[in-house]
Amino acid sequence: MRRSSLIIALLLSFATGKADAHAFLDHAEPRVGNKVASPPREVTLYFTQKLEPAFSSVTVTGPSGQRVDAGRARVNGSQISVSLKGGGVGTYHVNWHVLSVDTHTTDGSFTFQVGP
Repeated sequence: MRRSSLIIALLLSFATGKADAHAFLDHAEPRVGNKVASPPREVTLYFTQKLEPAFSSVTVTGPSGQRVDAGRARVNGSQISVSLKGGGVGTYHVNWHVLSVDTHTTDGSFTFQVGP
């Protein structure tokens, strides 16, 4: 009976592990939906798993709808950052697409505000 309980426990742990096998957005700077006084120099997103740099990206558009990210994002473990050019006051849109090191992709978007 103990052996079958162990096997069931192992199967459940594998099933649970599979559900956690995606890199989900944990938090970001600037924070999702937050308002900051001046345009940030960069946006950094923190994920629940390590990312594959070659297949992960972030784009940021400013209030005018033009891209304000300075190009290729930098990945460091489970975080990805992109430098920003000035974009002024208003709503910024952040779009991301990441591949975790276990080959699962996730994507999403959020906004933050800049202004007094």
